[in-house]
Amino acid sequence: MTQHDESMQIARIEESLAADTLASRRAFLGVAGAAVLAPSALALLEGEALAAGGANEARSFAAQPPAGFRPFSAPGRVVKVSKKDSLEANQLYPKADDAKAMLTRVLTELTGKPDLVSAVKEFVHPQDKVLVKVNGIARQNMGTNKELVLPFIEAMIAAGVPAASITVLEQYGGFLAGTRITPQNLPAGVQVAVHNNGKIKGPDGDKENPAMVAMPERLIPGTGTRTKFVKPLTDATCAINFALVKDHSICGFTGALKNMTHGCSINPHDFHVHNASPQIALMYAQDIIKSRVRLNILDGYKVMAHGGPLWKSPQHVKPHEAVYASTDAVAIDAIGWEVVEKLRAELGLKSLTDEKRAPSYIKAAAELGLGVAERARITLKEVAI
Repeated sequence: MTQHDESMQIARIEESLAADTLASRRAFLGVAGAAVLAPSALALLEGEALAAGGANEARSFAAQPPAGFRPFSAPGRVVKVSKKDSLEANQLYPKADDAKAMLTRVLTELTGKPDLVSAVKEFVHPQDKVLVKVNGIARQNMGTNKELVLPFIEAMIAAGVPAASITVLEQYGGFLAGTRITPQNLPAGVQVAVHNNGKIKGPDGDKENPAMVAMPERLIPGTGTRTKFVKPLTDATCAINFALVKDHSICGFTGALKNMTHGCSINPHDFHVHNASPQIALMYAQDIIKSRVRLNILDGYKVMAHGGPLWKSPQHVKPHEAVYASTDAVAIDAIGWEVVEKLRAELGLKSLTDEKRAPSYIKAAAELGLGVAERARITLKEVAI
């Protein structure tokens, strides 16, 4: 995809964030101002969709861990590690040594293992094909930092995962550049993929790229919308999810859940109506995603309290100097939302609830059994180093 194509996509994102566009998106599933669907309604919709959709709808794309391997799982548990002065003088990027130390501590605290490689072994097996999903939509001002991602990849290789079995994925080349991860600074053999929403240029315009899409279209139950997930995800047996702590002008908060749903599908813009709730939950509930994601890491070196997901409101981005980890995408997003709300209050902004864009998809995801959203049931361990 050319730079012009990517610019067009950014323009489309900006249009979708516009207030007048959002005002026209109040109807969802035929009900104006609909609330999040109850679990029983979601189950009914899923059953109806599967019954009506034919063989392609019912076909399972669930991944299985290698035989005899049981990945570490701790529902409702989140670990936060913070370190003062861990950002470079430019306040944009973390110091490499500090980032590795924080990554090591957050994962050893989460798993109880003594070192980074031992901790990583709890999530990946040498026979796995690993997808590493990063996020650079705000470009180099606020992408998932290479200083956090690269040590994890190096630890996977030290744990026996072949470099060629690891793929770093982002939506567009410009977004990947925002992470500053390149083939040159990755360990030799690690793959890099940019899916461009599954499209490639053809003589008659854009067409589906078979190198990036290899599944039939499927209806996402409860949304009335069809999509495909990209091949680097469907080819993987496991996904490691590196997300951010950011406001999102449509869905309120964007963290672990949305990084996988909207970052790995071919038409994410079609799942933004009604503040993307409960669509994010319904997409994450698909076997393609929920069976693969084994670990979620929030890069919290900075927090974006308003104006996200693009870099449009730098005055609302502040240093936070923390890393969060959890196997529970719902719980870690509930904590991330809390962090954003705290900064919004400090900056004198209305709460996301008062702005009518609370991320209700987090509660919907919990109701679907994808994790824990109730704050009283989430254990947050905070460590300062």
